[in-house]
Amino acid sequence: MSAYMRDLFAFYGIKAGPRRELQRRAAAGLPAPSATDLDAIARTLWARAERECQYAACDHLRRHVKAVDAAFLPTAAMLVTTKAWWDTVDILAAHVVGPIVAADPASRAVVDGWLRSGDMWLARTAILHQLAYRDATDADWLFDACLHWAGSPEFFLRKAIGWALRAYSRTAPARVAAFVDAHRDELSPLSVREATKHLPPQAP
Repeated sequence: MSAYMRDLFAFYGIKAGPRRELQRRAAAGLPAPSATDLDAIARTLWARAERECQYAACDHLRRHVKAVDAAFLPTAAMLVTTKAWWDTVDILAAHVVGPIVAADPASRAVVDGWLRSGDMWLARTAILHQLAYRDATDADWLFDACLHWAGSPEFFLRKAIGWALRAYSRTAPARVAAFVDAHRDELSPLSVREATKHLPPQAP
């Protein structure tokens, strides 16, 4: 497990299924956590060396995301930027930050700041936060975010752009195709390839 994650983290060596069963048993019979509880639990688990602890925190936040609101975004930013790697960042983006912003659109201003912060992982979080929005996606915001980082040499940002566009292409394929066509020279080949993966091939 550690080798797969480039030896960035220590692991207990517990696979996802048994880990989630342990989490379920640990939470059995406990009252639903408050926002304060979730903040404390996440921070405590994030401080542990073993990566499964961060996965458990992500799962717990995802399950109880309705208990938090925009006041949780500073903690989310800490989680995103501490022990940062795609495996936790992407869950936090789509399943914690995304629902918070959907419930409180004014909190998008915080995500706007992340997009332009210069921190790669906060920017990736911003690009991906609408991943599960489907029809509710703010396409103009998404396209602007993609163009903001289109010229970045960072693999994780190029991949995020392509992934976010690909997810939206399932809802609005024509809009994504038109965007990619209009900005093909600005987007990296990786972003274009990911964005168009599920689009019908264009006629020559």
